Amino acid sequence: MAEFTLDCLGEACPVPLMKTEKKIGELSVGDVLVVSIDHSCAMKNVPEWARKQGHNVEIEEVDDGEWEIIIEKTK
Repeated sequence: MAEFTLDCLGEACPVPLMKTEKKIGELSVGDVLVVSIDHSCAMKNVPEWARKQGHNVEIEEVDDGEWEIIIEKTK
């Protein structure tokens, strides 16, 4: 299991979601992707997409208006 980071700070929808989809496709099952975002639209879309794909998702607010979405690839 490896951990990867994806910096999407300052990027608006749909860029963070597109980058997350692409990066998840490159990972192996069990790998973890930490996506840093600061856009409320992406805060809704990225975790929603990941859960629909069946991945494990956790969200941490690291600063006011800045989040890390932790996605564990499950399939």
